[in-house]
Amino acid sequence: MFKTFINAWKVKDIRTKILFTLLLIVVYRLGSFIPVPGVNAAALSELIGQYDLLNFLNLFSGGSLSQFSLFAMGISPYITGSIIMQLLCIAIPALERLSKEDDGRKKIEKITRYVGIGLAAVQSISIIVSLENMSGGLLNPTTLFGTNATLNNIFTYVMIAVCCTAGTAFLMWLGERITERGVGNGISMLIFASIVASVPDVVVKLFSHTEFLPWASPAIDPATGSVAGLYEWWVPIVVVLFVAVLIAGIVAVDKAVRRIPVQYAKRVVGRKLYGGQSTHIPMKANANGVMPLIFAMTILQVPAMIAQFWANQDAGFPKFVATYLSASTDNVAGIIIYYVLYGLLIVGFAYFYSSISFNAVDIAKNLQQNGGFIPGIRPGKPTSDYLKKKSNRLTLFGAFYLCLIAIIPSLIMSFLDISLLSAFGPTSILIMVSVALETSDQLDSLVLMRHYKGFLG
Repeated sequence: MFKTFINAWKVKDIRTKILFTLLLIVVYRLGSFIPVPGVNAAALSELIGQYDLLNFLNLFSGGSLSQFSLFAMGISPYITGSIIMQLLCIAIPALERLSKEDDGRKKIEKITRYVGIGLAAVQSISIIVSLENMSGGLLNPTTLFGTNATLNNIFTYVMIAVCCTAGTAFLMWLGERITERGVGNGISMLIFASIVASVPDVVVKLFSHTEFLPWASPAIDPATGSVAGLYEWWVPIVVVLFVAVLIAGIVAVDKAVRRIPVQYAKRVVGRKLYGGQSTHIPMKANANGVMPLIFAMTILQVPAMIAQFWANQDAGFPKFVATYLSASTDNVAGIIIYYVLYGLLIVGFAYFYSSISFNAVDIAKNLQQNGGFIPGIRPGKPTSDYLKKKSNRLTLFGAFYLCLIAIIPSLIMSFLDISLLSAFGPTSILIMVSVALETSDQLDSLVLMRHYKGFLG
């Protein structure tokens, strides 16, 4: 990867793309420190540490949510809008036909932007309203309407919605500019920058709370505010080794490809002979990426968020959620049920997302129209059935792989009682490694294209 970056840096055009991308990432990080008026960021930061879903959103926003800055919602509303539009394209035939046309795809992208902007406004107000009701101290109402607290609160909510919506819209624009004129996928690069921004803080917390170090101090649990004590001297070593093994495994699976051989029949057009060449259809071992894991994690956090609205936390539903639908429960049966549900949701969403992203019928039809066939498989329906079979097997492997990546590290961190690293888990590492590999591949392609241009020129 470093060799690729060095070779790309030597080419002026590619160097300009890299510098442009870095400049926009710096703009993004600077905007993460511009506060939204009307919110008590200190009180909000304490509350966010108590909810896993808000911790997850805070990680994706690069810590902006805990400070409730201009980019507090991050790019998550746009991602959610994209997922909603993908589902609607399957459910509504008119949208499906529109998605297969060039102009139609542009219209769907435009609708996705509007959906993302709307979700940013709703999400920002929902978070503040729900947490304000539970804490009673998140808002700093302006005195624009004197002693009228209701109007002051309404004005504050409108101001929060406008600021957060504008921040998400600006991030969408930044992502599109990176995709067009920079390096890598713009949305992925912004998420990558958000997660990487939390790495130094995690490393400092880990080593500053380890015994036998002169600067060590007891860790403080962000959820309860209680002193959690010092880690054993071997904990950082185990964490570093485990992260290294995890990264190596993610790279190996990300690079793994199942190649389906394809042969094109020879055709005589006029006096020329066309076709006859051999190629292959690449099918990645984990083609779904991290999406099934994100879906499963989000669904599992919904009951916990709903339970927080109960005034009596010892009531039936909140108590059931805390006992059987939480990874931090002390009940062994509850932990088993939680991770079994987690694994089943990952497998289910993996097959669901695979059915969206991989259309075996269309691939078989395109092969047949272009005179291609898989050796030993008849064209048409037998080819689509064969591709579905291979896709289902790879999807099952990818789902089990995601289950291992998500569950085993979580259990190890729980066993070692490393609560400070809970927000920086396997999902974050998987996203960082995947985006880094994707960007490296694009740099390789740009360098290769430059060599070809120089040769032809």
